[in-house]
Amino acid sequence: MKEERFFYAPDAAENHELPEEEAQHALRVLRLDVGDEMMLMDGRGTFYHAVITEATKKRCFFSIDETVPQERQWKGHLHLAMAPTKNMDRVEWLAEKATEIGFDELSFLNCQFSERRVVKTERIDKILISAMKQSRKAWKPMLNGMTDFKDFVKRDFSGGKYICHCYGDENVVELGKKQLLKDVLKAGEDALVLVGPEGDFSVEEVAEAERCGFQSVSLGESRLRTETAALVAVHLMNLFN
Repeated sequence: MKEERFFYAPDAAENHELPEEEAQHALRVLRLDVGDEMMLMDGRGTFYHAVITEATKKRCFFSIDETVPQERQWKGHLHLAMAPTKNMDRVEWLAEKATEIGFDELSFLNCQFSERRVVKTERIDKILISAMKQSRKAWKPMLNGMTDFKDFVKRDFSGGKYICHCYGDENVVELGKKQLLKDVLKAGEDALVLVGPEGDFSVEEVAEAERCGFQSVSLGESRLRTETAALVAVHLMNLFN
């Protein structure tokens, strides 16, 4: 039995042609041809069983035999906002693994101690698509560009809001008592988790987040790299939902 081949076609229901990059992969790499079957995903919750009807050197057309709506594998809207690391390979690794686990939105924060102030999202978006196809997720995570920390924490969010940091309760009077993220997450609730840079959020940033309704949380006793902490946060959010 042939393994099903999945392709990302965000407009599959309206436009029966694969995007150029997906067409190149189907025709040149996988050597698919007219009559071959494939599965399409629109990244918005629907799979499509399709058959190739026309193939040229650069273009691939298809007809849809069956539309297959998918049930969400988790409840709530799971949003991770992180300060990107200086080494973008770590951010790309996080984006891939978090998508395989399952979450809904990724944002980048420009913080006081950030090592990277600019993020080009084009490559990360391709990694999200690749990971979505590999793990056969029906939803593609939303991807947002860099936002200043102070502006981001003032935005409205209907669910639980949490900021991970390494400061102890005894260090700063302004900061509230921290609990473990796993002890405050609620099943079925939208959740937004902030993860800081390698130098952590500043004390002032944590205090500002708390004033905006964020709850200070810990991920445990170990000091984690930014991308590791971010992945732990996504995994916890997913497990609870």
